[in-house]
Amino acid sequence: MRIGFDAKRLYSNYTGLGNYSRTIVKNLLEYYPSQRFHLYTPRIRTSDEIQFFKEHPNLETFVAQTKFKPYWRTYSITEQLKKDKIDLYHGLSNEIPQNLKKAKIKSVVTIHDLIFKVLPETFPLVDRKIYDLKFKKSCKKANKIIAISENTKKDLIHYYDIDEQKIEVIYQSCNPIFYREIDILNSKQVLEKYSLPTEYNLFVGSIEKRKNLKLIIDAYKYISKSDQIPLVIVGGSRTFNKELSKLIGDLEAKNKLIWLKNLNDNTDLQAIYTSAQMLVYPSLYEGFGLPIVEALLSKTPVITSNTSSLPEAAGKDSMFINPQNPEELAEAILKVQSDSELRNKMIEKGYLYATQKFAPEKLTNQLFECYKNTLAS
Repeated sequence: MRIGFDAKRLYSNYTGLGNYSRTIVKNLLEYYPSQRFHLYTPRIRTSDEIQFFKEHPNLETFVAQTKFKPYWRTYSITEQLKKDKIDLYHGLSNEIPQNLKKAKIKSVVTIHDLIFKVLPETFPLVDRKIYDLKFKKSCKKANKIIAISENTKKDLIHYYDIDEQKIEVIYQSCNPIFYREIDILNSKQVLEKYSLPTEYNLFVGSIEKRKNLKLIIDAYKYISKSDQIPLVIVGGSRTFNKELSKLIGDLEAKNKLIWLKNLNDNTDLQAIYTSAQMLVYPSLYEGFGLPIVEALLSKTPVITSNTSSLPEAAGKDSMFINPQNPEELAEAILKVQSDSELRNKMIEKGYLYATQKFAPEKLTNQLFECYKNTLAS
């Protein structure tokens, strides 16, 4: 079986879609070591993260040598796939080449979310139109669609009227680091490295309106000063509105906020999860919610929203709040901080849920079975 992957994000994106791509390929290499895989990308952004993929003997990378990279990725890539005798092509980030059927190459596309349809106000009009066109065409032309959550599957059926038999839900697994035993000594060293206190609450994610960081900052107003512990924010921002900037500034002035904007080391990130009192993740909408699973695997309790896919990621023993209600979030934070029995239960049950539900070997076997069934259909 000769499998090709859209590796654009694998080689150039170091957040969500890139992490998804790298984790899938790494897991396939680990659990199917006799297989060779082909990666196709319009460019490579040099980073320590991608050295593994450039050097692995079971991976072959093709980099497009053309100025018309968007056209190559949508159409002319197929000529290279034919030369490489690819049997199945997996679009890892919401799209596939549009002429694969004509070339008699089977295809799978992963759709991560349809947030641009659900929350259109959070995307510029031009982006919404482009995404809608690409996603809709890819879903129509692919032999199989992988949704990363039941909620994304539901959205695909609702917005694009896709036959549910064409969609298979295969959850994300995390970076392999998060499944390893936690090094307590290293955690202490990481706290010192970033000048972090011994007690803090944690938010991980890009700083944008949908992630709803504003709710956490508003919730702190309902917590007495004596009960407030610092909030550590891990994540960068492309667009950072003035209102949120002021709110963060107010909290920062009270020495209650620490913002780590450029943390790219997953080993350090795991240590920061491990040492946190809790992850607070009140997002308005997610296709999956990877930081939740990373936190659970790091034995950190989670407070998150009762919307979209977040209950799927968090499991029934996490705590859920209305993402529009800062008082409810404040109450939840205080409850987890003050009730050690509850906190220990959330840690134990959450870790068990994450290790069973999102076990990498199980998810990788499910994915490979999807490939085999797609080729056989």
